[in-house]
Amino acid sequence: MGRAAAFILRRRGGKGWHWTDIVTWVWLIGGLFIMFGPALWLMFSSFKTPAALAEFPPSILPYTSQQVSVEGHDKPLTLYDVTLPDGTTKKLAEVRRIGLFSQMVDPAKPDETIRVNINSRKPVQELSFATENYTGPFVHFDFFRYLWNSVFVTVMATLITLIVNSMAAFALSKYEFRGRSVAMLIILATLMVPLSVIMVPLYSIISALGLFNNLWGVILPTVATPTGVFILRQYMLTIPDELIDAARMDKASEWQIYWRIVLPLTAPALAVLAIFSVVWRWNDFLWPLIVLSRKELYTLQVGLSIYSGELNVQWHFILAMTVVTMIPVVLVFIFLQRFITTGIAGTGLK
Repeated sequence: MGRAAAFILRRRGGKGWHWTDIVTWVWLIGGLFIMFGPALWLMFSSFKTPAALAEFPPSILPYTSQQVSVEGHDKPLTLYDVTLPDGTTKKLAEVRRIGLFSQMVDPAKPDETIRVNINSRKPVQELSFATENYTGPFVHFDFFRYLWNSVFVTVMATLITLIVNSMAAFALSKYEFRGRSVAMLIILATLMVPLSVIMVPLYSIISALGLFNNLWGVILPTVATPTGVFILRQYMLTIPDELIDAARMDKASEWQIYWRIVLPLTAPALAVLAIFSVVWRWNDFLWPLIVLSRKELYTLQVGLSIYSGELNVQWHFILAMTVVTMIPVVLVFIFLQRFITTGIAGTGLK
């Protein structure tokens, strides 16, 4: 622990501070806040009530105003710390607000009404986590169905993507045929074609095949990706051709070479592509929104849109379910992160 602290706190100027030390610490701390600040704000805000989300200025932690039951009032009243004209501070409950003044009562003496300027009061707050933001969507809405649909689409699309792209990459890297380079250039050129250009013809094909309002209509159009073919092809080029020639001399079929030799050696690149595919499919919103119109087929991303009404947006549910949708992607990244450096380095990407 001492060596780690010494390594982290070491300075270029020795005992003193060099200007590069200051720039480095500012850069690292600033980057830390920029990267993890929004994620922490999202996580803490997902535990806030709608009233706490509407407060200004906003707070990072989920604070809620304390409420107290007062005799003669049906509903609990919000409690405030009020600074009285004589300078003393007293806890009072607000009955109603009229303009710049509030009518407040002492919970111990509810018969006496006190008129207070709103600038002289401050709500009494306590740290409270609104866990119903997470339980509500699963109880009152069919979010388990949305979760299952997203898992099914992501897993199936990722598996098919790995198989299809690896087959294409194997052919483009280990087979010599006329037009191989042209075929690779055409595949890479499709990266410049946005989804909005092919959306209408793609929708027509899906509709003609009877895959409208079907999860397979979301899965199949996205399984062949030029990025995946490029990553796997570049990695397969590093596999010695002599290894494949030796397998052919041992009477191994092309399928056996692909399945038993090439795929296992390409595991790091496959893991990188799997991470990319999971992120792409899990976060996909536009294409599932176009293909799926039945509510029971919605994925999580489309299901979140039901909380955005024309006149009301339920931000507390949206934030909570956004945190839920982040969990699988984070878990996949944690388990496969050790392959990222090896896989990307082997593809020749910088």
